[in-house]
Amino acid sequence: MCEGEIAPSNSTADHDFDHRSIIQTIPARRTICHPNEWSEYISIICSGWATSSIALPDGRRQILSFLLPGDIASLAGLFEPVCGPLIEAVTDVSCRTFKRGELKSVLLSRQDLLEKVTRNLLEEKKQADELAVDLGRRTAEERLSRLILKLQERLAKRGMVRNQSFEFPLRQWQIADATGLTPVHVSKVLGELQRAKLIEIKERWLTILDLPELRRVADRCVIKVHFSGPRTSLAG
Repeated sequence: MCEGEIAPSNSTADHDFDHRSIIQTIPARRTICHPNEWSEYISIICSGWATSSIALPDGRRQILSFLLPGDIASLAGLFEPVCGPLIEAVTDVSCRTFKRGELKSVLLSRQDLLEKVTRNLLEEKKQADELAVDLGRRTAEERLSRLILKLQERLAKRGMVRNQSFEFPLRQWQIADATGLTPVHVSKVLGELQRAKLIEIKERWLTILDLPELRRVADRCVIKVHFSGPRTSLAG
């Protein structure tokens, strides 16, 4: 399978099972799985970033999560033949596609994999709870700081963080859809976080410059940015 959260050890059985999968490459900004699409297949992300979202009839949408290498494109697809949310590629995405029945058989016969899937289901529930609190109660600064810290934590588990730097291919409108803000507001807050020297974004890479302070901002604190003109804070 693919390396990441749902990755088994490199055993002969695993390699044999991989031979029964289909490797697909999906270009950036293309759909991986349509909502409510019936399919007997389940995809696991091997490389690249994708989004899981729900779109409204008028075109607005809420990104529920960002999918990283090792993530199952739709955990709900393990239990019913529908995708559920809309899955779209942020970058070029490589994934392995398995038949649902075969993947479920492997998971049920492997305690280690079953435990990983269970942890992912619990994590998905936790993320849904945190998203509800973020959208309902947290400020824009808290939302963006928490998003950055969560991505850093998940990427670190995959060995994809170097010296507090990691690939950050997200556009402002994607961050906006994930945090319930407007792209203009996202641009403003990211600019202030950079002026405060908490983060640096350059050439689609993000570096956390002051991890303790960023964590403090994520925990309902106000940072003050010093520049020419009136002093402002990120509160509001």
